[in-house]
Amino acid sequence: QVRLLESGGGSVQAGGSLLLSCAVSGPGASRSALGWFRQAPGKSREFVAVVTWTGSMTDYEDSVKGRFTIRKFTVGRDSAKITSFLQMNNLQPEDTAVYYCAAKPSAMADLPRSDFDYWGQGIQVTVFS
Repeated sequence: QVRLLESGGGSVQAGGSLLLSCAVSGPGASRSALGWFRQAPGKSREFVAVVTWTGSMTDYEDSVKGRFTIRKFTVGRDSAKITSFLQMNNLQPEDTAVYYCAAKPSAMADLPRSDFDYWGQGIQVTVFS
């Protein structure tokens, strides 16, 4: 069971930045692709970004390319501490949503956009104009 816990959400004016963090733990965490998704009010949850479990490759939804950056950091022996970061710059009101961190046990080069197995509880991001 992979466990995920998001932090770092909040409110920001349009054009501003926020950094989301996701602490990842549990068996299989080190071999999981890590993704970020979001769900705006009245809309379905959508893919935002993903990083391979190696941390070497990334993929983004078109509307966030050039503004958002996903990173994976692993610290300690046996991947004792894994964190996924989503740096969000030039935020716009349409980025307002609940953001979710997710994990999917994957092959080394996989960049999945769906069918994630484990989810965090979500964190609110609000961008006001």
